Amino acid sequence: MVRSKKRKNETNKHKKKTAAVLCAGMLLSCLCTGCGKGDPLHVTQMMSKPVLKVDGQSYSLSEAKVYLVNYQNLYGTVAGVDLWQQEAQVGLLEEYIKNLTVAQMTKILSMDSLAKSRDIALEEEELANVEKAAKAYYESLNEQELAYLEVSEADIQKLYEDYALAQKLYRSLTVGVNSEVSDDEARIMDAMQIVVSDSKKAREIKKALASGGDFSTLASSYNEAEEVKIQFGRGELPQEVEKAAFALDNGTATSSIKTDDGYYFIYCVNKFNEELTDVNKIKIVQKREKEAFGDVYDAYSRTIAKKMYQDTWNSLRAERLDELNTDSFFAVYQEYCGELS
Repeated sequence: MVRSKKRKNETNKHKKKTAAVLCAGMLLSCLCTGCGKGDPLHVTQMMSKPVLKVDGQSYSLSEAKVYLVNYQNLYGTVAGVDLWQQEAQVGLLEEYIKNLTVAQMTKILSMDSLAKSRDIALEEEELANVEKAAKAYYESLNEQELAYLEVSEADIQKLYEDYALAQKLYRSLTVGVNSEVSDDEARIMDAMQIVVSDSKKAREIKKALASGGDFSTLASSYNEAEEVKIQFGRGELPQEVEKAAFALDNGTATSSIKTDDGYYFIYCVNKFNEELTDVNKIKIVQKREKEAFGDVYDAYSRTIAKKMYQDTWNSLRAERLDELNTDSFFAVYQEYCGELS
């Protein structure tokens, strides 16, 4: 059935927002501002004040609000539910958005400081892409957003330059990471499990399986774990269970496996889920990269000065306002400059 033009537009919009959320979260491992209704003059006077300084470089309140407003709109809706309308969630959401904003800014400025210490800089082509991205994002802002943020196109360009330099540093620190991952290391298995805490039950299950009992039926009667059907890779189950499970062929089951958590029985549905294994290879490489990056970054970050201007930051709140809808800061960067590693 051919989808309507409206349906296609909605689908494309959802894909773009999903990509923006993913891009926004990549630089951080997840660790209140000026959408307030206060005196506009008071807010204006505070815009040029720094909220954060790292190794001599700072972000002003207006620059910080670019991140904040985008995060508000990206993370304020989950599965079509507006979390800002959920009274029980607003306090936690506000705290999360503010912490995320500060963490992002701190990491970017710290990474830029490290990049400069290593003589890493953006080249002409990279700067040209950043300039295009800044122009595109700035022109996407409506009048209310421009009035609230009080940023120029040059301010957006500076934010993107900082972002791009952090990305370049990340690539330089992870360029030597081994990207080869074997099928065995990344293998994901589809299986069923029965987990019981009582040795008597384990003996009953073992006897029933030996007599040809159906694993799924036994699982529905005995399993104490949350799930019967599971997918897992290396390092996700107790070592003795993993060893026995990965030796199985399709359609076979282990005997009783005693662990500190109880007794396990594993039935192999598919010993090699190719699609999920390929996805896991990417995750393994990303983990290696993060470890390589983290070793250098963490050591350097501890040596540089950081200052948060808490009074200025606390003067603003994170809250969703209808006229502030911008959420494309990260998606526009991704479009013109590429994804963050």
